[in-house]
Amino acid sequence: MLIALGALLAPASPASAHAALIGSNPAPGSTIGDSPTEITITFSEHVSVVEGKIIVLAPDGKKISGTPSVTGDVLHIPVRKAAKPLGTYLVSYRVISADTHPVGGAVTFSVGAPSATPPQASDARTHRSVTLATPVWHFLGYAGLVLSVGPALFLALLWPRSRSRRGAIVLARGGLGLIAVATLGAFWTQAPASSGAALWDVSPVELQQVAASSFGAVLMARLVVLLLVAGLITPVLRGSASRLAGFTVLALAVGGLVTWPLTGHPSVAPLAPAIVASDVVHIAAMSVWLGGLATLSLFLLRGTHPRVLGVLLPAWSRWAALSVVWLIAGGTVQAVVQVGKLDLLWRTEYGKLLIAKIVLLGGTLLVASYARRMVRRAQVPSAGARRMRWTVGAEVLATAVVIGLSAVLVQVNPARTTPVEQGAVRNQGVSGTLAGRLYTLQFNIFPVELGDNNSVHAFLYTAAGAPLPAEEWTITSQLLGDEDLQPVSQPMLGLVPRNHAAGAITFPFPGTYQVKFTVRTTDIDEDTVTTTIRVPSP
Repeated sequence: MLIALGALLAPASPASAHAALIGSNPAPGSTIGDSPTEITITFSEHVSVVEGKIIVLAPDGKKISGTPSVTGDVLHIPVRKAAKPLGTYLVSYRVISADTHPVGGAVTFSVGAPSATPPQASDARTHRSVTLATPVWHFLGYAGLVLSVGPALFLALLWPRSRSRRGAIVLARGGLGLIAVATLGAFWTQAPASSGAALWDVSPVELQQVAASSFGAVLMARLVVLLLVAGLITPVLRGSASRLAGFTVLALAVGGLVTWPLTGHPSVAPLAPAIVASDVVHIAAMSVWLGGLATLSLFLLRGTHPRVLGVLLPAWSRWAALSVVWLIAGGTVQAVVQVGKLDLLWRTEYGKLLIAKIVLLGGTLLVASYARRMVRRAQVPSAGARRMRWTVGAEVLATAVVIGLSAVLVQVNPARTTPVEQGAVRNQGVSGTLAGRLYTLQFNIFPVELGDNNSVHAFLYTAAGAPLPAEEWTITSQLLGDEDLQPVSQPMLGLVPRNHAAGAITFPFPGTYQVKFTVRTTDIDEDTVTTTIRVPSP
């Protein structure tokens, strides 16, 4: 609680989650006079390059980008001059955020005039197979922790001499194997998540890149810890381990738990060391509580003598109560820091998932409190273990759903990052080509938002595509569907070359506007072309 309070009272620091685009040079959707020699993209946090996934396409679709580099949160992309420099350029990128999550996107800008058919970006989104696989690996990893930690603790400290250990030992080793499968799956999935390809479209080079990243290093460290634990845990599971061996396995287990928050949001949260520590406590408490419930449900509540249960269950009940206290404490710290403001609980996807998790966990704790009362009143031996089995089974099923929600929650941007996402640059603006009786007009309006801060650039060409000088330019806008608002006309400023003009346009209300360009090319020749622009609500 002190850590959570400290996070709230500490000086504000930049929120980090998945990296968001906050600016570029040239600006998104802008029109400039000459082609640049370098393009820079600024993100909301430090990023790293995904090799081969950052390209710049010229208006003719040819790649003109060199080897990109990163300085902190700024991506630098050198470019060579295009053979046909006039038109729309596409910058397509895919980078790794500081929290190890890959993000992708695209930026466009124009030199001279927008292209009639700009180059198209490849889909920057993560492939659906990767999106589905990622929470599955998280779920399997959490399940592996539960199935290995709970049985191991029971076998080491609470196992009745009259019961066979074989099933619990198999379960504990199976849990370790499940963690290994989930870790290898996460390692594999990071490659297509970085490239944007399907889950099965992975090359050896991409796996080498994952291994060289911080994400890959953490996962490989987890695998090393797993191998060490698997080699040392046999005496612990048989109940014959020395105190030194037991503490060695415990220390390795804690080290392995640290790798979970290091591959997610806690590693880049405010007060990161404290948040990582609280996440380790939260995961460890979950593993002890849920793993113990699973062990009781599968092996001990059925077939164990009531007198043995009368000794075993009170001891486990104290463990469970302590685990729940630490589970809630660690979760509270996480929630307070990652949500930030109370209203973000119901305004963000992260907050809604967190509410669902809290409600379900609260219901599970009510069932657990009923079981605890049974134990404290010594009702289990006298009434038999059937009611306790049903109670524990309900807890196990409910907590399995909680683990599923947790697996999804760790993939969602924390609610505290909402201001960063709202401040991210959106590739706004409208470009188009309009064909008239006397000319072809290309235009760009940016950023297309309410108010008078909307710039307009227009370029005039003949039907053959040659620049066409103009004598006079006028732009007219009218909100469709509102007869009370009259059309607003204003001149545009002719620039050099004379086929280019610039101006501004005001959108006082959201809705669909009719925009007309009227251009006089000679003393007697004049024509008007029309388009419609949709202005969204703020």
